[in-house]
Amino acid sequence: MITQVLPRVHTLVLVLGIAGAVVAPSVWAQGSPPVRVRGTIERIEGDTMEVKTRGGADATLRLAGDARITGLIKASWADIKPGTFVGTAAIEQATGNARSLEVQVFPENMRGVGEGSHEYDLGPKSSMTNGTIGQVTEASTGRQLTIKYQGTEKTVVVPPDAPIVTYVQATRDDLAPGAKVIVTASKQPDGTMQATRILVGKDGIEPPM
Repeated sequence: MITQVLPRVHTLVLVLGIAGAVVAPSVWAQGSPPVRVRGTIERIEGDTMEVKTRGGADATLRLAGDARITGLIKASWADIKPGTFVGTAAIEQATGNARSLEVQVFPENMRGVGEGSHEYDLGPKSSMTNGTIGQVTEASTGRQLTIKYQGTEKTVVVPPDAPIVTYVQATRDDLAPGAKVIVTASKQPDGTMQATRILVGKDGIEPPM
């Protein structure tokens, strides 16, 4: 069961909108939205972090002084039950349901973070849904969750191989070579990329969302 908690972060869901590789410099226009970089830390020295992205590109980021660092660890199906607040990236199906790519179990002090359902960037028809579990059932196509949010609900099928994770506290000490991260970064006036939010997998885990 999950016992670790972390300070409530109302904007944490923004960390989870990711890009598969570093965006080309031409996209870094002033006032453009933050870009998410997903990959593996190769080197960190002082406030400078080098990341090899999933697409194989190299990204150099400077950590903001107030950068938010959050850890991610494995959870289990036993942590998912009626009343649990969860998030899931999923692919919408023609049936009207969605097939989960992963499930995030939020600690109780993060209940309500990012509640709702919206388009996501893990492929065509992908979505991110955060809400409270209404029902948990077993079906021939997989385990099913009914997620309630903002006066409505969505049924999500969770395949047996879908990763299940939860959030814990993390510090800069967790930002070590080999760690898997999702970084939210913004371009600075001097052209450098500044990391403002970092989601880091602990114990070798790769953030699946």
